[in-house]
This record gives sequence, C-alpha cells and structure tokens, in this order.
Amino acid sequence: MNLWLMKSEPDVFGWDDLVRDGTTEWDGVRNHTAAGNLRAMKVGDRAFFYHSNIGLEIVGIMEVTREAKPDGDGKHWVSVELKPVEKLPNPVTLKAVKAEPKLAEMELTKYSRLSVGKVSEAEWKQVLKMAKG
Repeated sequence: MNLWLMKSEPDVFGWDDLVRDGTTEWDGVRNHTAAGNLRAMKVGDRAFFYHSNIGLEIVGIMEVTREAKPDGDGKHWVSVELKPVEKLPNPVTLKAVKAEPKLAEMELTKYSRLSVGKVSEAEWKQVLKMAKG
C-alpha cells in the first residue's frame, strides 16, 4: 500500500464535504508531478486529507476507491476517486509538521506547492502519533 497527502482548500472542498458526500472525484490537478502521483495510486492506498490555505493542517485519512482515469484533455491530467476513512483525533498543523525533525524530509515541507505528495511509512506513523496528542 502506498501512502499519500492530498491538499484541498476547505472553503472549496473540505473534509466535512467528503464525509457528507461519501466519495469524491479528486480532479482538477494541473501539476505534472502531482498528476504522476495520481497515476501511481492504487485501490486501497491511503492518503492524508490536508486543508490548504485555510487551516493548514492534516485533518483526516482517505482511501483510494478507483484508480486514475482521464480528466480534462485526457492526455496529461487524471483524477482518482476517494472515500473518507477517519477523521484524525486532533488536526496536525503545518507548523507542528515543520517543527518535528522526523518529518524534515516530508514532501509537505519540502515542496509546499505540490498538491498531491508521497508520504513514507515512517512519516505516516509519526503524523498519526502527533494526531493522538
């Protein structure tokens, strides 16, 4: 299973919207690296849901329920389908991530503009530990 972090602006589509809808088509990604990450996703992969712009925090866990299909022009861009798994007990803020030495290499901190990034197993476990408080 691969692990990911996916960003969305909560005033556009937030965690509560995902929970309400039950699933979502994660589309509109227009960055080649992020689109490559979408293409690499497999059914059952997990992803952190990160509120960007407002909040700046990891708030929940999602699961990939459908692999990549064409989005837009069909040549460069793709979308995946996701469902909510669980809300984190406590959000993990970007400030807390940056302050944690074990997360110094996390793509969230190294590539701040990347909307879909990889997460290592060690990073995943550390974020979950931080979410427990």
